[in-house]
Order: sequence, then structure tokens, then C-alpha cells
Amino acid sequence: MPPSRIVSLVPSLTELVEWLGAGNQLAGRTKFCTEPASLRDHVPALGGTKNPDIARIVVAAPDLVLANKEENRREDIEALEAAGLRVLLTDPNTVDEAVAMIREVGEALGAGGKADRLIGEIRVALEGVASPPGPLSGLPSGEGEERLRVYVGVWHNPMMGLGSESYGHSLMEACGAVNALGGRPRYPAVSLDELEALKPDLILLPDEPFPFDDGHARAYAAVAPVRLIDGKLLWWYGPRMPAAIRELRTIFEEARL
Repeated sequence: MPPSRIVSLVPSLTELVEWLGAGNQLAGRTKFCTEPASLRDHVPALGGTKNPDIARIVVAAPDLVLANKEENRREDIEALEAAGLRVLLTDPNTVDEAVAMIREVGEALGAGGKADRLIGEIRVALEGVASPPGPLSGLPSGEGEERLRVYVGVWHNPMMGLGSESYGHSLMEACGAVNALGGRPRYPAVSLDELEALKPDLILLPDEPFPFDDGHARAYAAVAPVRLIDGKLLWWYGPRMPAAIRELRTIFEEARL
């Protein structure tokens, strides 16, 4: 039986719940769950992603809590489970795993049909994209063209970039680029000298988790062309995926001109 009361501890999953038609079942969210904006008026914020108010969540008596291995702390998940609450712990690190997660959440909410519709839209957006590369092999429509080498900033001081074993890495490569930090840990530390040695063709600076701005863009432009982007393109899985795929492909194609 679908849950009647849901608490989501992950912003992108809160948005997914609403998209799947279960927004009225939301009994709680985090203070960072701000999309769609309409939820802010009638769904109480029960702490943050790293410091949820466990006592208030238990009082809210949800029959399903949505959480994420990276976004939420293990001790909080264990505390919720110890209180007898059902927790669906997600951990998508690739585009395929994000698709599987959408199906899992959809089935858990009794909205499998809508989940399949979203998955279909994701597949349409990915049509024509080459499979994730080994050696540089060419863009989806390119014949003999090398894929764009892209560095994605995650933090500025200390400098950290997007490595492998992450959803953002998988999405970027599925959209036709090569991650300049591919093969490195999830969020490796880098120096300016190391970044220059990577010889990226493009640097993407998202506005989350670190709020990169025009000043940072000017500094990084000494290494390669820079684009400031909405961090949700790379970090939010769910209903944003089709549009994110199309926008990232456009960004990469424009950078090749």
C-alpha cells in the first residue's frame, strides 16, 4: 500500500515526490527542500540534510522516509530506523542507477506509471548520445572529433573537482564530454598547477555546493574557458534529468564552436 505520510531528507527527492503526484503526502522536508516553491507553504521543514530533527520526524509519524547515502548521515538514518520508521536509502552514482532509483521510488509511492513516463523522457533526451568513453572517441554526432575535456569545480578553497564514482561524472560523460578528473576519487583535491596540467577544454563552475561566481570565473579563465552553471544540472537527479541532459549537451556543443 502506498505511503500516506512521507518525509524527504533530500531536495531532489522531495521534488521527485511532487512530480510523481505524491506532494500532498509530504509530512516533512529539510530546509533545503525548496523546490517546487509551493511546498514551502504547507510542508514543514524538519531540520537540514546533515542535521535533521529526529524527534520532530518521529512525531510526524511518516510511513516512509526518503534519504540518501551521501546527503544524509549514517547515524541519523540509524536513529530513524531504530525509532521504527521505514527508510528508503538511495545512492545513485550513475545515470543508470538514477533511473533505477526513479523506478524504485515510483513503485514505493504507487506511482510506477508516472515513474516510467519520466524514465521514457530521460531515454529520449539521451538518444544519439555515445556510450561513456574509454579512449576519446567523438561526440554523439561527431565523426573523428575528440570529446571535450571538462573540469567541474566542487569547491574553491581548498580546490576540489568532480571525480569518478559520482552521478555528476556519469551524467557529464553520458552527455558527450570527458571528465578531466575521470579515474580519480569522487571529489579529489587539486592545485592550480594540477588543473593547468589537466589541460581542460572547458571549466564548469556550479553554484552549489560552493557558490562559484563571476570573480571565480575570471580567475579560472586563465586556465580554460569557463561557464557558470546551475548546480542542479549535475547534482539533482529526478524530474530535472531530461532538461539537464539537453542543456549540458548544448553547453558542450557550443564550447566546441
